[in-house]
Amino acid sequence: MSILAERERSRSPLIGATELAEFNDLSAPTPHTDAELAALIGLLTVPKARIETVTIGHSRDAISLAAAEAFAAAWEARGGTVLASVDWPETAASWLRPARRLTAEAPDAWVMAGAPLGFAQLARRLRHSTDWDPARTFAFASLRDSRLPALAGPDTLHGLRGATTDGAAWSVRRPLGHVLGLDFSPS
Repeated sequence: MSILAERERSRSPLIGATELAEFNDLSAPTPHTDAELAALIGLLTVPKARIETVTIGHSRDAISLAAAEAFAAAWEARGGTVLASVDWPETAASWLRPARRLTAEAPDAWVMAGAPLGFAQLARRLRHSTDWDPARTFAFASLRDSRLPALAGPDTLHGLRGATTDGAAWSVRRPLGHVLGLDFSPS
């Protein structure tokens, strides 16, 4: 590997101050609903999904923690296994430690609850430094912000799915033929 390639690979994927200024009004998480939790479980248990093990990630706020704990209880009550529950800060030097903890056990899927800004930073680190796959990741409604894909960067969240507070589903996908464009649309 060339020196330039190695430098680029080791470079931090942090969101720059200029980018952050555009997204300073991102909302804080709101409490999850029963319909949202049921829809999230439904997304993970569709026929042929074969998802048995999950790792749960969440912001450190009380609302995201409560959502993560509710999901863990519901998942284990139906016979699923939670390999780990990992929290992350809203601000950090690199998010490398939580990224490695989230991917260490090689789960069938990841479930995320948190605030959009912290998750965008974490997702950038996950894509840059681990084998995390957003297409195997499911999220609570707190991450359903149409600006999240742009904040996280091109293709960082392509395939991420989640549940809305009323029990509907949403996903992040890019339109065909648009390498840099991302659509944030209902499933």
